[in-house]
Amino acid sequence: MISPFIANLPKAELHMHLEGSLEPETLIKLAARNGIRLPYADAEAVQCAYQFDNLKSFLDLFYLGLTVLQKGSDFYEMTAAYFARAVRENVRHAEVFISPQAHLRRGIPIAVVIENVLAAIDDARARHGMTGGLIVGIQRQFDESDALAMIQLVKPWRDRIIGLGMGGPELDNPPSKFARAYDIARCDCGWHTMAHAGEEGGADYVRDALHTLKCERIDHGVRCEGDPDLMRELAERGVPLTVCPMSNCMLKVFPDMASHNIRRLHEAGLRITVNSDDPPYFGGYINENYAAIQTELGMSDGDLWQMARNSFTSAFISDDLRNRYLQDIERHRPSGLNQHGTFPIAG
Repeated sequence: MISPFIANLPKAELHMHLEGSLEPETLIKLAARNGIRLPYADAEAVQCAYQFDNLKSFLDLFYLGLTVLQKGSDFYEMTAAYFARAVRENVRHAEVFISPQAHLRRGIPIAVVIENVLAAIDDARARHGMTGGLIVGIQRQFDESDALAMIQLVKPWRDRIIGLGMGGPELDNPPSKFARAYDIARCDCGWHTMAHAGEEGGADYVRDALHTLKCERIDHGVRCEGDPDLMRELAERGVPLTVCPMSNCMLKVFPDMASHNIRRLHEAGLRITVNSDDPPYFGGYINENYAAIQTELGMSDGDLWQMARNSFTSAFISDDLRNRYLQDIERHRPSGLNQHGTFPIAG
C-alpha cells in the first residue's frame, strides 16, 4: 500500500531503462502491430515469465522484449507512456536510459531511436510540466570498439544527451574495459558519466567505476558494503548510488526485501536514491519501491524524504532547476525533521 506521504512526495528518478518500461500489454500490442513473433500468447503469459534466477535470466527476456520496437512511433509511445505514468507518482524529473546498440544491431537507424525518445521527453515537459534527460547506455557484453562506434553515431545529438552509462551482464565485463569510451564521453562530448557496478560484481567493480571511469554516479552499487574503505570514500565524496530495491530482490541480489542493505547504506551516510530500474519486470514503479523499503525495513518518512531530496541533488540538471525542486520538496519535509535529515533527540 502506498502511503499518502509517499504518494505526495516529489521525486526524481535516476535509474530507469526505457526498454524495460514496456508493459506486457504494450509488448503484445507492438508485436502484433510490427509482425514480431513472441513466445507468449498474451499479456498474462508475458507476466508469468517474470520469474528470474539472476541478472542473465532477466536480460534474456529484456532483449527479447525490445525486439517489438521497430518504428519511430514505437519509441515515442514507449517513452511517453513511462513519463505519463511517472508523473502520476509525483516524479518531477526523470533521467532515463536507452540502449542504442541493441537497436543498431537489429538494423534500426539511430535517428529513429534518438529523435523519437527526445520528442517524447520534450512533450512530457509541455504536457505534464515534468523534466527529463536521456542517457545512452553501453552494453558491456560487447567490445569497446562497438561502444565507441555507438558513441560516434549519437554525437549529432551530443547536446541533447546528458550522459553515458553502462548496463548488461556485469560479471567478466569490468568497468575498466570501457576506459577509452568514458574518456571520450567526458572530454569530447561533455557528458556526465555513470555505470552499473556492484549489482552482480563485487565492491571492486564499484571502485573500478569510480576510479578508472571517474563516474559521477554509481548505478546499484549495493555491493560496496564489502569494502569499508570504499564505503567511507563514497560517503565522504557524496557519490550518489541509484539503488533499485525491488529489482535487487527479483534478481536475487538479496533473497528478500528484509535482507536488503539500503537502510545500512543510508545510515552509513551514503547518498542513496530510490529507483525502479525496469518497473513492469520487477513488480513496481518508484512509489512501490519507496513503500517496500518502508514496510520491510522500517524506514521512516524522514529517511524517505532524505532519499527523495538526494534524488534532486544527484540529478544532472541546472542549479536553477535544482533549486526549484529543492524548494518544492522542502514543503514536504516531515514535521520535526531538522536540516540534517534527523529528528532532534529528546531530553
